[in-house]
Amino acid sequence: MTATAALSVPRWRDELETEYAPLVATLEQLIPCMEVPMHLPWIDAINTLKEDRDAVIMAHSYQSPEIFHGVADVTGDSLALAQAAADCDSGLIVLCGVHFMAESAKILAPAKTVLIPDLEAGCSLAASITAADVRALRKRHPGVPVVSYVNTSAEVKAESDACCTSANAVQVVEAIAAETGARQVIFLPDRYLGSWVATQTGVELVLWNGTCEVHETFTAQQVRHTREQFDTRVVAHPECSPEVLAEADFVGSTSAMGRWLEKEQPARVAMITECSMADNLKNRFPQVQFIKPCNLCPHMKRITLQNIHACLRDLRHEVVVAPDVAERARRALDRMLAVGRREQV
Repeated sequence: MTATAALSVPRWRDELETEYAPLVATLEQLIPCMEVPMHLPWIDAINTLKEDRDAVIMAHSYQSPEIFHGVADVTGDSLALAQAAADCDSGLIVLCGVHFMAESAKILAPAKTVLIPDLEAGCSLAASITAADVRALRKRHPGVPVVSYVNTSAEVKAESDACCTSANAVQVVEAIAAETGARQVIFLPDRYLGSWVATQTGVELVLWNGTCEVHETFTAQQVRHTREQFDTRVVAHPECSPEVLAEADFVGSTSAMGRWLEKEQPARVAMITECSMADNLKNRFPQVQFIKPCNLCPHMKRITLQNIHACLRDLRHEVVVAPDVAERARRALDRMLAVGRREQV
């Protein structure tokens, strides 16, 4: 056993509850309190490894609270993590999210080692379209630029003119249309996000038939029932169906939901998105009662403290992107970063 591995073996020490007292207080508000002592040895071991490896752990907002609050150095939505990867000083990034996010980090930080704790952490949207599909779309719509949601593979990004996140999709579509003089833009792969973007811009969109398996299952009836039963405000992610979005008080990205809560300060709110989003926001808004008609992302939940620990200990599951693919995909991601976050709340 190496010295690093020996130092990082998770062990219970009575001192852990004192050493991590602020974190314990936070987690006890977000997860069942009986779970917290089970997480502390893993959190402590991961933090030891992280320091020894000089690593940065980045976690998406859909990660469980013990990861999001316990071990992550950088947290946020897809755009925030992409920006952080581009600016990161560390030579080692552990991406606690799904595979396309780790690919994006590697593309934007090619000289760094990027690890993902579970290679099977995928995405229904990314799986819904291939690079060959994009090329076929271009043939059917010659001269029409392609904007790809960041929830796509590196190969799809490489076939695109620009990428976007839900936080800047409208602005990226309008920027690429203005730059190319096009009246149409191919927007892929999420048809629901694309439908929502189409209501916010005069640019005509050609859509692909992809959906997010977390957001597509919400129904308008669920939202109405939640509002009536709990007398609550409703915020929804634009990956939900148009019928669900029509019932919401606010539609926006994961980061915009947080800004809306800061602005509105509702007594109760139902977040129509992934469950851990509400869990992680409770810490920022203890005065808000979160109603949870939510769905878990099975891919995000493949990331655990245990496989983060193994990932750092063994430096396993390195994400590699072919240089020619990375070079073309980077141009599309750079356009996304140049537009930045311009979502209005």
